[in-house]
Amino acid sequence: MLKVLVPSLMLIPTTWLTPTKWLWPFTLFHSLLVAGASLAWLENPSETGWGSLNNYMATDPLSTPLLVLSCWLLPLMILASQNHMASEPMARQRTYITLLTLLQLFLIMAFSATEVLMFYIMFEATLIPTLILITRWGSQAERLNAGTYFLFYTLAGSLPLLVALLLLHNSTGSLSLLTLQYSAPLPLATYADKLWWASCLLAFLVKMPLYGAHLWLPKAHVEAPVAGSMVLAAVLLKLGGYGMVRVLTTLEPLTKELSYPFIIFALWGVIMTGSICLRQTDLKSLIAYSSISHMGLVVGGILIQTPWGLTGALILMIAHGLTSSALFCLANTNYERTHSRTMLLARGMQTLLPLMGTWWFIASLANLALPPLPNLMGELMILTSLFGWSYWTIALTGTGTLITAAYSLHMFITTQRGPTPPHIIALEPSHTREHLLMTLHLLPLTLLILKPELIWGWTA
Repeated sequence: MLKVLVPSLMLIPTTWLTPTKWLWPFTLFHSLLVAGASLAWLENPSETGWGSLNNYMATDPLSTPLLVLSCWLLPLMILASQNHMASEPMARQRTYITLLTLLQLFLIMAFSATEVLMFYIMFEATLIPTLILITRWGSQAERLNAGTYFLFYTLAGSLPLLVALLLLHNSTGSLSLLTLQYSAPLPLATYADKLWWASCLLAFLVKMPLYGAHLWLPKAHVEAPVAGSMVLAAVLLKLGGYGMVRVLTTLEPLTKELSYPFIIFALWGVIMTGSICLRQTDLKSLIAYSSISHMGLVVGGILIQTPWGLTGALILMIAHGLTSSALFCLANTNYERTHSRTMLLARGMQTLLPLMGTWWFIASLANLALPPLPNLMGELMILTSLFGWSYWTIALTGTGTLITAAYSLHMFITTQRGPTPPHIIALEPSHTREHLLMTLHLLPLTLLILKPELIWGWTA
């Protein structure tokens, strides 16, 4: 555990003590080393499921893929931010990298915490760097508004969770994930117990976000700088899913009845946010709404509590993390050249940047779940487990899949095909840095086809 935590921590002095000229190469190299070291977690030889275990932190097949994803994303964020940060004063560039490093530290400690209370504290701590990133480096005047939305939605959702966790600690005497599953089942019968059930899940459903509590997400995504959007889409939404899987074991037997409205909201959200995507003019906003629709499937898969549903949810979370992060990077490369996120103003880019057009094509296909990518594996597992739970879900999920394909192709065709607008005269060619960035996103995604058991979770 410390093999990754300590080098991550040492990134902060590296950032502040490196000479100006070498700041970005050094931090990139350092964070790539940390990401490489984190791959060792994927080998889990233990029979109990818990690997690299100590009193406070441990990894198991559920948290390992998410931990590796968090570590893998830091070098990619540094790569993506390099160009638009170059004009800033040196102290601000260093502060920016420090915030990204802090975010990674909090995420590692959240995903590997064995104490639920430590998970809660780290879950909340990720708010601070993200909030500073959105409000300080956001692109437009709306960014303070977006930061406020983000802060208050998350806080309003997670304060009931704190109360619920303290109550749970009172009744079981321990909040350790190692022993919590073996504690005596709680007699959940009264009306207050149902409130307790809801407050346990509310924080995670807001973070996912569930349709209805999702208004903070498009705002935060659209206003955040590229690294903010990447870490939001790829890792912070997954904190909600991870928390739900962890907490639901103690919430039986209430989940069977009480989860109905949430599953319906989630599946209805798949259709609604997909339909919103079909008529978006803003590129980043479209990618942000597509995240909500994918996370709706994940909520459904987790709440029906079947092994297939949980596995599908975990696979889809990892696959979506890499795909949506790649899409935000591509949107950023367009934005850096045309200085506009309006899709109609930057059409026909394929004739000008043909290799970028290829990356757009692959990322859009991954977004609409093309076989044999992990995106499809995850969606199919969730679809089958939902169908086994109730036949009626096929109407909602089927329509959702259709709409997903429609808006993914709409996004690709609008940005890449058609006549180039006359106002685009001189565009910078694409850089090796951007191609490396896209390769590091889409290569792990395609390699997971060959060894999917790394992200299967407990069913492996």
